[in-house]
Amino acid sequence: MTSCVEDDDFDTPQFEQTPPEIDGTIISLSALEGILAQNDNGPFTFEGTNNVVEAYVISNDESGNFFRELIVQDQPENPTYGVAVQIDVNPLFTKYDFGRKIYIKLDGLSVGQREGNEARLGIVDGINITGIPESFVEEHLIRDTLIADVIPVQKQLSDLSFSDVNTYIELTDVQFSNSYFSNNTSATYASEANDEFDGERVLESCVSPRELIFSTSTFADFKGLLLPSGSGSLKGVLTRDFFGEFFTFYINSPEDVDMTGERCDPLVFSCGNAASPATSEFINVDFEDQNINSPVSIPGWANYIESGSEAWEAFVDNGANQSLGISARIRPNNSGDASTISWLISPEIPVETSSKVTLEFKTSNSFSNLSILQVLYSTDWDGTELGITSANWGIITDAFIVPDDQFFGDWVNSGLVDMSCFEGNGHIAFKYTGSGDENEDGTYELDDIFINVE
Repeated sequence: MTSCVEDDDFDTPQFEQTPPEIDGTIISLSALEGILAQNDNGPFTFEGTNNVVEAYVISNDESGNFFRELIVQDQPENPTYGVAVQIDVNPLFTKYDFGRKIYIKLDGLSVGQREGNEARLGIVDGINITGIPESFVEEHLIRDTLIADVIPVQKQLSDLSFSDVNTYIELTDVQFSNSYFSNNTSATYASEANDEFDGERVLESCVSPRELIFSTSTFADFKGLLLPSGSGSLKGVLTRDFFGEFFTFYINSPEDVDMTGERCDPLVFSCGNAASPATSEFINVDFEDQNINSPVSIPGWANYIESGSEAWEAFVDNGANQSLGISARIRPNNSGDASTISWLISPEIPVETSSKVTLEFKTSNSFSNLSILQVLYSTDWDGTELGITSANWGIITDAFIVPDDQFFGDWVNSGLVDMSCFEGNGHIAFKYTGSGDENEDGTYELDDIFINVE
């Protein structure tokens, strides 16, 4: 073969990208929130509106952790709204890459939101939202030339709210539960024998008693990697589980995980359960002498409000959620308080001079939602309100607290908790921590506290 070109000096072809011309009225992505609210969460189908929404891609399916779904938010920084776009195309990252600005033509699409779940945009099928067929994707999704620098919003687990769903977040001061790191081994992201569809791992906060489900698809190419054992931060997308009952979190890649710091495991007190109670009664509290609808007031006990305006109070309920005569309750729902943290603390327990100490109590709830009740123990609280938050409090892990999925009318026994191996005299605290959202704060109820010694 011969060539008519006498040298190898070729010019590089120049490709000039121009932003697309949008035919339609550009509206905010957050307008979908109002449309859903006006239409009982949908599904609502757009017809003849000629409206187009502007959005930025925050998911990346290159690693396989997202599938036939594009998560977009309204702004690359400080977003106010996000939505999951259902698309029957795989992969999506080759065209709709992370940070890519896109326009979505709404005509012919539907938006829906099951109760408690995130908003979805796609094609209506009964009450469900399904994927946009591949042949129609380019008709509805217009790719801009801009790739934005997406800045994650930094959040503590206690800061998360429903408005953060489908937005790009950096969770700070977190670690995976210590239960995944035993006998010098580590669990994987999603390749354990009991992992189906998604591997679900518990993330813990290092600064508050909060937990979050971290999910990884069993089709992700990093599913076999070991979980990082330290503490730190990770970036990803906040979602809800399939039934809309709790938050979940997905990362785009293991490169978004930075958890090399020292662990922040809490102080733990655990001796197991006792076969029988200690012989002598030391504390017997049934709240029967308390004034109904007033804060609990018992000599030697502290009823302390760390945050908010709601204390533990005495109450009676003869309805479906019956109290045990007069019981103690914490119920900040609709209080107007942005935060509720309330303590009920016992007198000092003489552990050092007793050969056996046992604890028993009962709890119930009226849908605890995102609130938390902990049973704690401290050997260094000085007995003053000022010293409560500065004392070291450890979790009594053997004390069973009523779970949120328990029927709200049930009263659940803690089990007979053995405290005999605790080192040092100390105080027991029942600490309630609200969700941070007054509309999500649940109710916990407490009764029949028995502490015996011998």
